[in-house]
Amino acid sequence: MTDPIADMLTRIRNALMVNKDTVEVPSSNMKKAIADIMLKEGYISDVKLVEDGFAGTLQITLKYANKHSVINGLKRVSKPGLRTYAGVENMPKVLNGLGIAVLSTNKGIMTDRQAKAANVGGEVLCYIW
Repeated sequence: MTDPIADMLTRIRNALMVNKDTVEVPSSNMKKAIADIMLKEGYISDVKLVEDGFAGTLQITLKYANKHSVINGLKRVSKPGLRTYAGVENMPKVLNGLGIAVLSTNKGIMTDRQAKAANVGGEVLCYIW
């Protein structure tokens, strides 16, 4: 697999289209950090790390309100073939602040607001709205 983060986002997007309650994703530290940000921002209900041998899987419980998904869109920004970086001065805004951008910085994985407050830039991983 060349892009595991895009695979995670696609699995979540596909599960939302068919109104699944949970989705399982192969685990990694970066995927766990992205899922924790989604949990903290209120886009998903729960994240569990299920140990089953070598790496384990992340079991992500999706969140719905009035039978509609809380997540309206997921977009992978920085791809293996074309990396996208943002500094503090040109931090991306998703839907004028209604969504979040997830960044990989030298201080860890964080949202665009957290990165701006910490005065750091980094690689823009994905947009969630």
